[in-house]
Amino acid sequence: MNRRVLVIIILCMLVWFPIHGLTAYADTPQLTGEKQFQTNFADTVLTGGITYTQQYVQLESYWNVTSFDIHLDYQISQLLRIERSSVTVFVNGTPIHSFRPKQEDTGLQQLTIPVPKTALIPGINTIMVQGHLETTSPVADHVCLPTDTRDNWLQIAKSSRITVRYVPELNSTRIGDFYERFIGLDTVKNGENAIAVALDSEPAELEAATYALSGLAKANKVTDKPIPLVPYSDALFQQKQMVILIANYDHLPEMWKPVRDETDLDQNALIQLQEAGGHSVLVVTSKDAALLVKAGRFIANTSLLSQVSEARIAISNNTEVDTPPVNVSSQMSLTETGDKLTGDRHREKAYFISLPGNRSIAEGSKLRINYRYARNVDWDRSLVTVLINDSPIGSKKLSTELADADHLELTIPKTLNISGNFTIKVAFDLELKNAGCIENQDQMPWAYIEKDSILQLNTKDRTDLLFNNYPYPFLRDGSYNQVAVVLPDQRDTYLYQTLTNVFNLLGRYAQTNTGEVLFYQDTVKESLLKGREIIAIGSPQANSIIKVNNRSLYFQYDSAGQGFVSNEKMSIESSYGKRIGSLQLLDSPYEQGYGMLALTGSTPEYTYLASKLIGSEGSLWKVFGDGAVTDKDGHVQAFRFKKTTTKQPSNVISDVLERKDVLGFMTAATLVVLLVIISLLLMLRKYKKKRRDRG
Repeated sequence: MNRRVLVIIILCMLVWFPIHGLTAYADTPQLTGEKQFQTNFADTVLTGGITYTQQYVQLESYWNVTSFDIHLDYQISQLLRIERSSVTVFVNGTPIHSFRPKQEDTGLQQLTIPVPKTALIPGINTIMVQGHLETTSPVADHVCLPTDTRDNWLQIAKSSRITVRYVPELNSTRIGDFYERFIGLDTVKNGENAIAVALDSEPAELEAATYALSGLAKANKVTDKPIPLVPYSDALFQQKQMVILIANYDHLPEMWKPVRDETDLDQNALIQLQEAGGHSVLVVTSKDAALLVKAGRFIANTSLLSQVSEARIAISNNTEVDTPPVNVSSQMSLTETGDKLTGDRHREKAYFISLPGNRSIAEGSKLRINYRYARNVDWDRSLVTVLINDSPIGSKKLSTELADADHLELTIPKTLNISGNFTIKVAFDLELKNAGCIENQDQMPWAYIEKDSILQLNTKDRTDLLFNNYPYPFLRDGSYNQVAVVLPDQRDTYLYQTLTNVFNLLGRYAQTNTGEVLFYQDTVKESLLKGREIIAIGSPQANSIIKVNNRSLYFQYDSAGQGFVSNEKMSIESSYGKRIGSLQLLDSPYEQGYGMLALTGSTPEYTYLASKLIGSEGSLWKVFGDGAVTDKDGHVQAFRFKKTTTKQPSNVISDVLERKDVLGFMTAATLVVLLVIISLLLMLRKYKKKRRDRG
């Protein structure tokens, strides 16, 4: 009897648990199987007596970390004194492991260090490897000798890595959570996300997808892995777990059409998160093309997207979706709260400054660093140095009189030719007296960068049609600059891969979701291309815009339009001309003052090959001038064909117009001069009138 009762109780529990497990899914996140994420160190050499390197690892909010391991592959100097040398690993400032290199082995050594979960924090974690390296030993006890650092080195190989094992939470029903997962490190690195449109999508659908892609590309933390733009198919979900599907309502597959009544889609666009077979799909749809485009801009405003806590949101004509405009000439603080640097010898802090790609630093830009520091340093050897993109622009010695309130004011040299994003680095060399005779303390000496340190940034446009200034002319002040994309008559996978490359990089530079990108077929009227920056994609046989303007190309096609021919810069064998792709940045043939990018090759494959050159910042450096070709073997040849480039009417005038302080001073001075002249005229008139009265 007891056995029968026990069986009944077990059966009841088996029935009860699944039911309540499904009910709890909506309230508490559940976990799936364990996964692994790995990132490698850069190839680094640590030199000097006490030296360090840092690595940053982000832990996504939906990861439940089960283990965090640091694997070091390193090599040491053959002259190192093992008994007096050590290496310490810090995680978020907390030491977690110290060791001495092996005595018997000076080749490549390996070590795996498990990190306790208590040392980890949500978001970005800082891993620091610090070496205390010595190659000399005192000849006698209690004798102080200078530390010899010439032969002190420890090399960390690029095979060193950080491995994170985690259990991801199950997908939630919140759009904001979908966004975090869509751009998550593991999702992007494993190629599990995509933005999908219909294979024969309409211009409004491509426009909306382009805006969405641009905003998400800027938020993507994996710089060498683009977010793909793909045509929709059922096979898409064999590889992709997170998909944003953008389509007019009539183009939506039946399984992804909104469950609710769709009559409101005449007056609204709908963004709705749906789940099927373990896949998450964010459906963006409307019956109105303009509203669909507006929904694409909403996706591009990732700040708004991350705030949505529901599974469904409607976008109407009254919905605000635009991002704030970019201020490109202003005073900006380097740090909001101030930054402290501790420890002796070389310590540095870097600040990333965001600037539109077409803007460069103008004359008169200044940097003021306010700082204070400890009084126990060697004043003869301690100093502060400021670097921009690792180029030093000035230094100053530390002094005991100014230790509590020192500052360094520098003018940014015009010769640096800085455009786009750049980094300011403040480096302190805090040297101690008799450093070889005292025990090193991590908290002394110290330096502190004040929060009122500012950058006075004056910028100007770079308007030459050269790849050196790319993404100009397609972006201006962080927004799309009236772009027209002319597509070939046939669309295939290569075309969407080409669009993926073009707009992933442009999206990284785009700082707003404003501006305009319109899509046209190659039969577009010339009047619609006036006043626009043009991107023409395809071969002469597939795109009539390329065919009609073949004579204007720097790399021209043969009479049959099947391959490139030689020009004044490069000799091209006939069969080789059919196996290369080309990028060419030309003056627009439809209106003066605008540009055209010809992305072209004899087949869609070679057009896609050319687009890879402008697909990431890692490949953009390979192209310069205004024309480049590439082949399957990775050979890239770039040239400058323009003899002269369009300049601004007057460098002096343009510089004055860019400098608000100088412009204000000149305006005030002009007004004073006018007042003086008017006063003199009035006095002269009064004097003449008196003379007439007396006469």
